[in-house]
Amino acid sequence: MDVSQYLSFFPSLYRVEENPTAGMWALYLTIFALSILVYKLGFAQKLPILKSVLIYLFLGVGCTILTFLGIFLPVTEGLVVAALILIIYKIRLYQSKKQNVPPVE
Repeated sequence: MDVSQYLSFFPSLYRVEENPTAGMWALYLTIFALSILVYKLGFAQKLPILKSVLIYLFLGVGCTILTFLGIFLPVTEGLVVAALILIIYKIRLYQSKKQNVPPVE
């Protein structure tokens, strides 16, 4: 049975079936970075440093679980889409605020 045909895009890109250790770490870091990006763009608020550390700690634990699911399911691809949607939203929001600012006299 060839497992490589069932892999999602990013695990097959990182060659998880050939080099599992390096591939899984690359997949974990990708998922963690995209999760941080989505969190920052969509949900982050100004928090004290200890609360921020706690949030990122739990985010790291959750990404560990998502990494194992992301081997065969499109977890990373979903995070990429979510990040792109939030980036487009932030750009549009910035442009909207920029156009509605009254001139300074």
